Amino acid sequence: MLHPLNKTITITGGGLTGLSLAIALRRHEIPVVLHEAGSYPRHRVCGEFISGISQETLATLGITETLSDAQFHRSVTWFSGNHPLRETLLPDAALAISRYRLDDRLQQLARASGVDLRTGSRLRISPDQPGHVWTAGRRPVKGKWIGLKAHIRHHGAAAHLEMHSGPRGYLGITSVEDGWSNICGLFRIDPSIAARHEELLPAYLLKNGNTELAHRIAAAEWREGSFTAVAGFSLGLQAPTPGVLSLGDSHAIIPPFTGNGMTMALQSAETALPHLLSYASNRDPWNTACDRIEKDLHTRFRKRLTSAKIIHPLLFQPVLRQLVRIAPLNPILSLVR
Repeated sequence: MLHPLNKTITITGGGLTGLSLAIALRRHEIPVVLHEAGSYPRHRVCGEFISGISQETLATLGITETLSDAQFHRSVTWFSGNHPLRETLLPDAALAISRYRLDDRLQQLARASGVDLRTGSRLRISPDQPGHVWTAGRRPVKGKWIGLKAHIRHHGAAAHLEMHSGPRGYLGITSVEDGWSNICGLFRIDPSIAARHEELLPAYLLKNGNTELAHRIAAAEWREGSFTAVAGFSLGLQAPTPGVLSLGDSHAIIPPFTGNGMTMALQSAETALPHLLSYASNRDPWNTACDRIEKDLHTRFRKRLTSAKIIHPLLFQPVLRQLVRIAPLNPILSLVR
């Protein structure tokens, strides 16, 4: 039953951050209206690899059961071009699950929790609008990156996670569910590539020197409707909109090689939760809650965002990529997770 004095929280964007935050708020009897421009289920450009998430975070958000059958992955094989560089194990197992499945489970849980979830709804937030949270993902900008994703089957994976790098970008492959593997890459936009739709993935891999992988992917079975692409975004902290509380990718996009994007989306919701509860239950004014959230987000994510910004350009340098053979990977990974 709702507390009669609790204020409503309105969320724009029904991805990981928006859905998990809505579910968590409802666990505390806060009224929530969630606006999602699209529908469920659907595929999104995402590595579908959750690294470094804690059971405490999942429990705080109330979403533990949605990941109960996620795959546990530890083995990683690193490639430069067509050449394997190194096989290693992650210090802790990562979770793998498709966004198609996870988002659908989260939206069902949100509705069951009493969230007023409105799909096909594009709500714009005005600055300094109390109780409104923006979690609608990347901010469109003139960026140099393109993200490409699809699900394939029968591609001959070498490990739980394959990381393929080259001078123009990198791509990760990880198995998800029902025999499918997620392939997701980040590349510098190349106007000379004339391919379209599904042909973009092997075309960018060929340009990147990952020719063997390009042929493997082209010959594999593709999951119908799974190909997605996104362009026009920047990495790192996103340009803030004064007076608007932004969470998840709307706040910051960490380079995907870290495997930490999905984790940060959920941690962003966890970080904001206590302050939004204080506002909704009339303990803090909206501006105070927003200021505290911004401060806590900075404290929680500053080290990994800074480290990822430094490491990311090195992945495009042939000589430095060879350091993967000998570099102590676990200490490096700890900086970005």
